[in-house]
Amino acid sequence: MTTTPTLTPYDEVLDRYDPVIGLETHVELGTATKLFCGCSTEFGADPNTQVCPVCLGLPGSLPVTNEKAIEFTIRIGLALNCSIASWCRFARKNYFYPDMPKNYQVSQYDEPLCVDGRLDVEVDGQTHRIEIERVHLEEDTGKTLHVGGSTGRIHGATHSLVDYNRAGIPLVEIVTRPVTGTGHNAAAVARAYVAELRDLLRGLGVSDVRMEQGSLRCDVNLSLMPKGSDQFGTRSETKNVNSLRSVERAVRYEVERQGARLDAGERVVQETRHFHEDTGTTSPGRSKEEAQDYRYFPEPDLVPLAPSAEDVERLRAALPEPPSAARRRFAEANDFSPLDMEQMANAGVLALVEETIAAGATSGSARGWWLGYLVGVANQRGCEPRELGITPAQVARISALESDGTLTNKLARQVAEAVVAGEGEPDAVIEAHGWKVAGEDELVAAVDTAIAANADTAEKVRGGNQGALGPLIGAVMSSTGGSADARRVRELLLERLS
Repeated sequence: MTTTPTLTPYDEVLDRYDPVIGLETHVELGTATKLFCGCSTEFGADPNTQVCPVCLGLPGSLPVTNEKAIEFTIRIGLALNCSIASWCRFARKNYFYPDMPKNYQVSQYDEPLCVDGRLDVEVDGQTHRIEIERVHLEEDTGKTLHVGGSTGRIHGATHSLVDYNRAGIPLVEIVTRPVTGTGHNAAAVARAYVAELRDLLRGLGVSDVRMEQGSLRCDVNLSLMPKGSDQFGTRSETKNVNSLRSVERAVRYEVERQGARLDAGERVVQETRHFHEDTGTTSPGRSKEEAQDYRYFPEPDLVPLAPSAEDVERLRAALPEPPSAARRRFAEANDFSPLDMEQMANAGVLALVEETIAAGATSGSARGWWLGYLVGVANQRGCEPRELGITPAQVARISALESDGTLTNKLARQVAEAVVAGEGEPDAVIEAHGWKVAGEDELVAAVDTAIAANADTAEKVRGGNQGALGPLIGAVMSSTGGSADARRVRELLLERLS
């Protein structure tokens, strides 16, 4: 029988303890083929159809490194202000698991390709510098599917299936140094870092960074130390967190869980933990291995990597504009205040607003739709705004229909809800439901009916009490099913009752 851990409220814990965060972000690179063979990396293929003797680890097969993967990794390192190694090697990381066909992973250990970088993020007007320890290149594992249980995990499953299509896809791991000094903003800083990193990677064009497909996933390390101490506490590592919202929730939960244990005089166990999307909680995985447990040694089947200074400078010169500079330019072009930008960034809709403006919406309308309405819909559904079934182009179309008077605000939201529900394009939804703004003749008739049905209220308006217009406007809106333009209704009522 599983017992529910005791939790201490987040802010209460951080009044007494300082959080220490560490983030390990795994990024599947957008190369056409795998890291050491020519198999396709396309997502969604039938299980075990994109494999060969190399990525299956069959005897006698030999790997050849994908040049594009090395180039992408160097570009990531340069964008993160890292130093690029002039010589480094791959290493074998030995551990045994069914989704590892070779029973070792080709990775990098003490000789990573990129080291000593940084990425700045802003939360509540304060800039936090996240120091990057290393960026290294490795091969991804396959995917294990546990069947027959209620949780999708091995416990309770009747059998397991393995898909090796993902095995051997180039994977970059970006590891931060311990992040201190975040205080009560620890969870927000963790989310902001992953969001900024995602934007940077998307801008570089090295990955589609689709967290829902696993091409960007994050391991969240967290420990607590008493206020004033310089001794780090024992950390937990929450594995494979796959959304910005979940990164924030994982930090908050671990702060509350570890704080309660420390307050009770119990020790925090160093272990990996699973994150549960449905509850926002974590549960124990396995005890955490140390480097010596993996018995690293240099990969004998691959030559060292030695990027020339000329190649590194060529890649540096071709780097795109950093996301922070692009945001400043975007804000100036659309008259967004620093507060507007922070709110959109924190809500995870900044890129969506930009795409909606590019699709033809005004800046104010695009911001209003995403930040003022669709973020709330996403929260109700427990997903990220980008995961809603509505595109920026569809939002821009609904906005245009509202602007030209085809839709009222209420009808526009009904159309958006229908698009999110998968009913089709906005125009098709409007046609199917017969949603349109009431015509002038229909509106005049509805106004006259409302006046006749509410004679006492109408007399108050005739007597100069415009505050009494509200019930009359409401009656017209109700009789037209929300399809009336409220401003035009008000104008007609004043004309009739003047």
